[in-house]
Amino acid sequence: MSTGTGTPEESSVYTPGYFETRLKQDASRAKVWEHLGAYFQTFVPRDGDVLELGAGWCDFSNQVRARRVVAMDLDATVEKAAAPHVEAVVGDCTDLSRFEDGSFDVVFASNLLEHLHRPQSDALLAHAQRVLRPGGRLILMQPNFRLNPGRYFDDYTHVAIYTEQSLQDYLVAGGWAIEKLEARFMPLTLKSKGSRLTFLVPWYLRSPIKPLAGQMLVVANPKKKD
Repeated sequence: MSTGTGTPEESSVYTPGYFETRLKQDASRAKVWEHLGAYFQTFVPRDGDVLELGAGWCDFSNQVRARRVVAMDLDATVEKAAAPHVEAVVGDCTDLSRFEDGSFDVVFASNLLEHLHRPQSDALLAHAQRVLRPGGRLILMQPNFRLNPGRYFDDYTHVAIYTEQSLQDYLVAGGWAIEKLEARFMPLTLKSKGSRLTFLVPWYLRSPIKPLAGQMLVVANPKKKD
């Protein structure tokens, strides 16, 4: 996960110890993402190209299937975590200049924008628009401050606040069209006593009732240029 916490020039500086504290890998997390991967696959064309930003343990990339899957993160953990079908890239997710225009059908990020100051998120979203093909999708899974403000800053690297309304407005103002918005999508964290009840995830995703929801989902498309 890209967790730059300074100026845009400092955005490639990794926050020491983050993986050892907030992002420890565990079996329950992997099982949850098996179900999430199946859910997100409906947005990912099998013959398409996918880019995950702030990939970390490659939870999303390892589960989805596409012609090309690229997982990018500041931390080299991405290289050891990537499955055989995933291309791991160590780099700053606010600078996608290594990728050509229109080279992806999907850009995905989970729990990333809240770690970035506004100039950094502006740069990331502008690059995402550029590398997406016409009709492509930006998929963002984000903590929703409105649902659980008391725990939002339990993660010490959070620097930006988003709700479903503010994120939607931010994207639309930046030239995106909203395809799907779920204010209540998943619990805020997998670190809970219920984290081992992974067999309930498919039910949770289908249910109109979302107990303990703290994360939202936004799927957006680049607006067609005149």
